[in-house]
Amino acid sequence: MNRVLQGIVGRLIRTGNLTVTDPDGTADKFGDGNGPPVHVVLKTHHAERAIAFDPMLSLPQAYMDGELEMAEGDILDLLQLVYSNMGPAGVEPAWTKAIEGMRVALRRLQQVNTAARAKRNVEHHYDLSREFYRLFLDDDLQYSCAYFERPDMTLEEAQLAKRRHVAAKLRLEPRQQVLDIGSGWGGLALYLAENFDVNVLGVTLSTEQHAVATDRAHEAGLQNRVHFEIRDYRDLQERFDRIVSVGMFEHVGVNHYHAFFERVSALLKPDGVMVLHAIGRAGPPTATNAFIRKYIFPGGYIPALSEVLPHIEKAGLIVDDIEILRLHYAETLKHWRQRFHQQRQRVLEIYDERFFRMWDFYLAGSEAAFRWQGLMVFQIQLSRSNDAVPITRDYIARCEEKLRARDGGSARAGAVDEAAPHTLRGP
Repeated sequence: MNRVLQGIVGRLIRTGNLTVTDPDGTADKFGDGNGPPVHVVLKTHHAERAIAFDPMLSLPQAYMDGELEMAEGDILDLLQLVYSNMGPAGVEPAWTKAIEGMRVALRRLQQVNTAARAKRNVEHHYDLSREFYRLFLDDDLQYSCAYFERPDMTLEEAQLAKRRHVAAKLRLEPRQQVLDIGSGWGGLALYLAENFDVNVLGVTLSTEQHAVATDRAHEAGLQNRVHFEIRDYRDLQERFDRIVSVGMFEHVGVNHYHAFFERVSALLKPDGVMVLHAIGRAGPPTATNAFIRKYIFPGGYIPALSEVLPHIEKAGLIVDDIEILRLHYAETLKHWRQRFHQQRQRVLEIYDERFFRMWDFYLAGSEAAFRWQGLMVFQIQLSRSNDAVPITRDYIARCEEKLRARDGGSARAGAVDEAAPHTLRGP
């Protein structure tokens, strides 16, 4: 094996059972031999050199391009082994630390998300085949962290629980005007309209998501109360009683946090409430993972709360509540990846082997980051008035209980008894 790579792996893997076979067929063992075996086969010298120089980008690229194969275990097992051996600072040679330092220094340039660039970035990820996301998401096409009230929940049940949880925090009243920033395939907007008798405007930059969401509104007979538009949130001028944003803030970019919260403050009525649901990191600010930025979410960034809260304060908004969801996204990604693998043949028919491997690493790497690398999801409840929400959190559970009874145990969005009263108000 390349001596540089051998030295890096030897310093890192102190516990566990790792075998690495190089392109010449030589097998090296690392760790103390305990635990399930993980066997990596490097098929090219190019992959050896590249991984030694820049592992954060080159290891997933090698897997994606078929230059790295898993002979025992899978890519998630490898990541668990690596992360379980890393200390707080990790084990990195000076040059890889320098590369990561450069990425941190350049992160603001990488996140200049003008309106035109933001639309291109969204199209890169969300305007894939309409069928593709249906292969592994839940029935409601929720592409964000689910909420596992119980560990034995199905994905459909946990995503429905997420919609209940977010809805309860919004304190909705009949006939209110609601804005959904980054409305995805429309599931949350439809849920709010059907269960609370509110009018919802959902905005997205994805042509494909807009088309699907609009079709769903018509199919549900909610087209008079739910409307979806391809619009940038920065172009909105209307005023809203409630604003919700789930899984969109990760695309805003650190350069634009001030503009985001200033716009939210301008759009929110004086007694309005907003719920922001987004991925965050428990540690200090850093750069976007190189593989994710290049192949999955160009322009994306996962912030520390220390980067978010100052902009909320400067916009004149009040933080009413912050909830941290820790392992919920790890469990969500576990479900997604299991379904993704079950649909492997169909993914290959739509795209190809390289695409499958790219997404496999993305899903496995994301699950690993939430389980072992300090990523989490935060839900921040915001208002412009100090008395916009009750002073205790009891109302959330009470509203969820009413919604749970209304949902009747069904995991389908909008699965309600047509004979039941159409309006459900929180306490």
